[in-house]
Amino acid sequence: MKKEIIIYQSKSGKIEFKGDVQKETLWASLQQIADLFETDKSGISRHIKHIFQSKELEQKATVAKIATVKIEGKRKIKREIEYYNLDLILSVGYRVNSKTATKFRQWATKTLREHIVKGYTINKKRLTKNYREFLQTVELMRNLLPVNEKIKAVDALELVKMFSSTWFSLDAYDKLAFPKAGFTKKKICVVAEDLTKAILELKQDLQKKKEATDFFAKEREKDVIVGILGSVFQSIFNRDVYPTLEEKAAHLLYFIVKNHPFIDGNKRSGAFAFVWFLNRAGILKKDKISPEALTVLTLFIAESDTKDKDRIIGLVLQLLK
Repeated sequence: MKKEIIIYQSKSGKIEFKGDVQKETLWASLQQIADLFETDKSGISRHIKHIFQSKELEQKATVAKIATVKIEGKRKIKREIEYYNLDLILSVGYRVNSKTATKFRQWATKTLREHIVKGYTINKKRLTKNYREFLQTVELMRNLLPVNEKIKAVDALELVKMFSSTWFSLDAYDKLAFPKAGFTKKKICVVAEDLTKAILELKQDLQKKKEATDFFAKEREKDVIVGILGSVFQSIFNRDVYPTLEEKAAHLLYFIVKNHPFIDGNKRSGAFAFVWFLNRAGILKKDKISPEALTVLTLFIAESDTKDKDRIIGLVLQLLK
């Protein structure tokens, strides 16, 4: 049994478990259980004996003998130590007479009641961890936008959810410390005809569902998509202005949404082009970009102030990191 598999009682009275949890349970020695409930091992042994005698739990299912090696003097002594699983630990907790065990029972009863009445239980410690930073993140996203009713807190929360793996760094938003460059330097061939064809297929699909009109994705001017792709792939002195695939994808999304190349459907077309490009480039992470979050991100870009373009691009690059 690895030493990192330990159990301890938090100050709040709630049971906390640390270590490697396997097979949806964990194991603790007699000494660890005694330490947990702040009592002596003999008392724990008596409770365990009564639990087995009353057939509340079966010994074979709750006890495991694990060989351990200890150094005594110059000798290595191999002994088998009994470890008890989570079911037995909880049963003992309802029998021990100590202040700590009382706190455990109060916590366990409350947790069980919440689960029965509400149908779920909440780990409040996890929710409140870094709570201040979480609220700052939501507020930073909202502050990027001009004053309006279109972006609300619930929308900002969708973005936070999308950035769940990296949102701690969204504090950098206020410090202009978002990524200024992408990460994947690879040449790919993207022509306007391919993107236009893909958007047309999207339009046809939406029309079948009666979710788009003939004005959807209809160019305001001839070759406007050619111009946007030209900006995305532009180079100066034989060097790409946006040298990485992530930068190209972010700017493609931004330009279509903000430049309004179509009479209707700029946001949907921009979001589609963004995903289409990422997939074409081989860097699309479907588990990271949900349809709901992408919708909010697109709306977020649409409502943002043009002076915040660099921050918006940095935000997208952070998502693609």
